[in-house]
Amino acid sequence: MYGLSSKEIQEAEPLNSKEVQPLEIKKAIKMEKKPFRFDFSAGGIVSKKEKSKIFILLVQHAGHKGWCFPKGLIEKHEKKEEAALREVLEEGGVRAKIIKEAGTTEYFYVENGIRVKKKVYYYLMEYESGEPQNHDWEMMDAKWVEKEKVWETLTYKSDKMILEKIEKELI
Repeated sequence: MYGLSSKEIQEAEPLNSKEVQPLEIKKAIKMEKKPFRFDFSAGGIVSKKEKSKIFILLVQHAGHKGWCFPKGLIEKHEKKEEAALREVLEEGGVRAKIIKEAGTTEYFYVENGIRVKKKVYYYLMEYESGEPQNHDWEMMDAKWVEKEKVWETLTYKSDKMILEKIEKELI
């Protein structure tokens, strides 16, 4: 539960001592002492075509200032696809249909003193109905962004990584 698995250790790239900063080492050691959990989420990259332009749905959580794709925790009774559709509706205010799997991202963060490794399953989706202003209370905002402006609007590296995988497949 704490630390790396033997597979992760075997697959890890060797560290170049010139690249590792003392502050990063101290931070890593401090993190190792924190409790650890895994979270699994699902989300959608929702696109719509309007007047020959392609728009992508982005959301802004009330707790953060950054823009991202709608996503959230998969509940115990849900399939990944169901969770992705639910989160798009809750966070983005719109209904969509799944076109295909878009891939996964993984990242770490700390929440209430607990290290969290999050894996997010993304789906490429096509807009069906609804309006972003109908988002739920967890969101500060939700909006359609022109495809060409999505890169500069997205805040997080993990979202940009998944966009890079599927960008050519957007409507």
